[in-house]
Amino acid sequence: MSTYAGQDAKTVTVVHVMRHGEVENPEGVLYGRLPGYGLSDLGRRMADRVADHLADRDVTRVVASPLERAQETAQPIAKQHGVDVATDERLIEAANVFQGRTFGVGDGALRRPGNWRHLRNPFRPSWGEPYIDQVVRMRSALDAAKDAARGHEAVCVSHQLPIWVLRCQVEGRRLWHDPRSRQCSLASLTSFTYLGDRIVSVGYAEPARDLVPPHLLPGAGRGRGPKGAKGFGA
Repeated sequence: MSTYAGQDAKTVTVVHVMRHGEVENPEGVLYGRLPGYGLSDLGRRMADRVADHLADRDVTRVVASPLERAQETAQPIAKQHGVDVATDERLIEAANVFQGRTFGVGDGALRRPGNWRHLRNPFRPSWGEPYIDQVVRMRSALDAAKDAARGHEAVCVSHQLPIWVLRCQVEGRRLWHDPRSRQCSLASLTSFTYLGDRIVSVGYAEPARDLVPPHLLPGAGRGRGPKGAKGFGA
C-alpha cells in the first residue's frame, strides 16, 4: 500500500494517467475519435512493458477511454492485477475538425485554404475541443479514479493532448503550448499523488522509452504526414 511523508497510508492514493501505445496507422490519418484504430504490434509490446512495470504496484482500478487503442493498452495492466477494465468517456481523445484526414503542409489538409481558419486561434484551440473543456472532463475522471481506488492506486489510459493539458492545469502552467513541448510519449505514465482529496505531487515515467521511435519522444521535431499529425493529439 502507498505511503506518503509518514501519513496514514489509507489517505494516500496514486492515479497513473497513461498514454496508449503505438497505433496501427499506415496511412498516416489523424484518427482522433474514429473507431477501428487499435494498437500495432509495437504498441502491444509497449502495453505489456508498462504492465510489467506496474506489476508490484497496489493497483486496484484500471479505467480507459472508450477508443480501441486505449482499451487494448489497458488490458495487460488489468490482467496483471486481476481486475476488469472500466470505461470512462471523459478520458476520450480531444475532438478535432481534421479527424479522418492526413495532416501536413503540401500533402494533407493544410493544402486547402478553407482549413486555415481552424488554425487561427492557439488559445481555444479553433481546430478542436477547447483546452479548458478537456481539463474539466479529465480532472473529473481523475478524481473519480481516486475515489474508486482510495488508499491504493489506479491507472487511467487516455490520450496525449488531454493528459498534457490536465498536467498543465494541475501544475499551474498555461494551457496553450507548442505541441512539441508535451512531455507525454507513447505508453508514458503521468502519476498524480493525492493526500486525501488534494494532489500533492506529479510524477512522470517512460517505462517503454526504448521502444518509442526517436521522432516521437518528448521534444522531438515534427515532420509531415503522420509525424506532423501527432501534434494534434493521438
